[in-house]
Amino acid sequence: MSSVILINLFAQTLRIATPLIFAALGGIFSEKSGVVNIGLEGMMVIGAFFAVYGSYTTGSPVMGILFGVIAGGVLGLIHAVLSIHLRADQVISGTAINLFSTALASFLIFKLFDGKGGQTDIVTGLSYNIPDWIKNIPIIGNLISQLNWFVILAIVLVFVSHYVLYKTPLGLRIRAVGEHPKAADTLGINVYKVRYLCVILSGMLAGLGGAALSLGITPLYREGMVAGRGFIALAAVIFGNWQPFGALGASLLFAFGSAFNIFAQGLSWNLPTEVYDVIPYVLTMVALAGFVGKTTGPLASGKPYIKGSR
Repeated sequence: MSSVILINLFAQTLRIATPLIFAALGGIFSEKSGVVNIGLEGMMVIGAFFAVYGSYTTGSPVMGILFGVIAGGVLGLIHAVLSIHLRADQVISGTAINLFSTALASFLIFKLFDGKGGQTDIVTGLSYNIPDWIKNIPIIGNLISQLNWFVILAIVLVFVSHYVLYKTPLGLRIRAVGEHPKAADTLGINVYKVRYLCVILSGMLAGLGGAALSLGITPLYREGMVAGRGFIALAAVIFGNWQPFGALGASLLFAFGSAFNIFAQGLSWNLPTEVYDVIPYVLTMVALAGFVGKTTGPLASGKPYIKGSR
C-alpha cells in the first residue's frame, strides 16, 4: 500500500472523527461534573440543522456554525434544568432530547427550507485555504491540504480541554463536583453552577460537532445524517476513560472504521454493501465489550445532588 493511499486514509479518518471528537469532549465535561448526557445525538442533530439554516439565512458559514453552537447550548440548558434543577432521571431526559431533536429537525426542514431539505445548492461550506508553502511540504503538506478548519479546531480543543480539566482551578472544581459533590459544597464550590456550566458547554460542543458534520463534510442537512454518531461519541467517552486524549484516540479508532468502509469499497472484494456499512458500529461494540469494567467514570456521575442532604 503506497504512502499516498495511507495519507488519504488517515486524512479521511481525521475528517470523519472530527464531529465525534467535539461531541465526546462535550460528553466528558458533562460527565466530569456528574451529569450523564445521553442527549449528545440529539444535540448533534439540532446543531447540524441550525448550522445549515444559519448559513442559508445569513450567507455565512461562520454564522451557521454560531447558530449550531447556540442551538446545541439551548438543548444543553434544557437537559441541565431537567437533570439538575428538577432532578429528573438523566438517561430519560437525554433520551427525550434525542427524540425531540430528531422530530423538530424533520418538521423544520419543510417549514424553513420549503421542503428542499437543505440541499448543497443553497449553502456553502467553510473555505479552507492554506499557504502553498505548507502544501509543498512532503507528506505533511499533502495531509494538511486534505483537512478542514474543523479538524484543526477539534485537535486544538482536545489540548485545551485537557489543560482546563487538569491544570486550572476550574478543572479541579469540575472534577471535585463530579467525584464528591458534598465535599465540594462544603469547600464553597457551587455544585449547581458548575454542573450547569458543564452541561451547557456539553451541548455547545455537541452542536459544534453537528455543524462540523453538516458544513465541514457535506454542506447540507438531511434526515438521518447524524446516524448514531452521538452514541458513538458517548462510547468514545467511556472507551477513552473520560479523558480528552483518550476520547481523541477512541474517536480516531471508530472513525477509521468508517474511513476503511469507504476505502474498502474500492478494493473490489465483492462483498455486500451492508458489510462495509456496519464496520464502524461493530468496531464500536467490540471495543466497548473489551473494555467493560476496565474504565472508571466519575463517582457521582448520574446522581442528582440535593444541597443539605445526608
